[in-house]
Amino acid sequence: MTDRSAQTGVLLAIAAYTMWGIAPMYFKLLLDVPATDILLHRIVWSMLILLVLVLALGQLPKVRQAMGNPKVMKILLISGLLLGGNWLLFIWAINNDHLLDASLGYYINPLLNVALGRIFLGERLRKLQKYAVALALSGVVILVVSFGQVPWIALALAGSFGIYGLLRKQVAVDSLPGLMLETLLMMPFAIAYWIWLASPASNMFANSWDLNSILICAGIVTTAPLLCFTAAARRIMYSTLGFFQYIGPSIMFVLAVFLYNEPLHQERLITFALVWAGLALFSFDSYRHFRNNRKAMKQKLVSQE
Repeated sequence: MTDRSAQTGVLLAIAAYTMWGIAPMYFKLLLDVPATDILLHRIVWSMLILLVLVLALGQLPKVRQAMGNPKVMKILLISGLLLGGNWLLFIWAINNDHLLDASLGYYINPLLNVALGRIFLGERLRKLQKYAVALALSGVVILVVSFGQVPWIALALAGSFGIYGLLRKQVAVDSLPGLMLETLLMMPFAIAYWIWLASPASNMFANSWDLNSILICAGIVTTAPLLCFTAAARRIMYSTLGFFQYIGPSIMFVLAVFLYNEPLHQERLITFALVWAGLALFSFDSYRHFRNNRKAMKQKLVSQE
């Protein structure tokens, strides 16, 4: 993997998690629409956007190649269902005043990514990175204990997205064709729900132009960060990718407390401080490692001349 590829992966990861962090502001505009209806619109309009992108960028042959591989399609079906479940729970949590729970879930997710990367991908952490994980873990434990009960929303969000990311990293499909096929596999469920079970809020012939415009924008809100995420996952280590996830829940945390006035307890502040201390340590170690590698590479080139 080249330095340029890794740098691109870092920028894509930052973009993805920033967009996910501000996404609750969009879903709060749809408080009167059931979460399942919002989900179907996410699937339908994302599918249209992805189809246009695949055609415009000449990615159709890659889509056909993936469709001809039963193993790839099975993995994409599983990852698509995991993604759909994650979307649904995330929407429900936001619009039922559980944004801090969602934030907790995405704080847990990077720790799960580290575990998955170690178990399934053979990735290892350096000494300072281990300390960083310990700091973040201690902060998450404090917040989990403060709940006084199993935080099922947080754990379900972390688990579903962690496994989704692992599957997408393993399947041999580029980010855009893979995301289109995942969405395509969810389309029959979305269309069936729209026909037989959707609420009146999904009747676009009866809605105002404002509401219809917001619903259609679900495609952009959904597609843009996912494309960045899947592209980043193929360029950088999975454990490193996981630590950028703190950007998203940190933005959600600020929105929940200062914009949507969800209750803030002292334990949450302690968690916030420990998580960002871990991220700062991890970032410092990653920068030092990158600098040392670049220096060693320059010395090697000089010695070869």
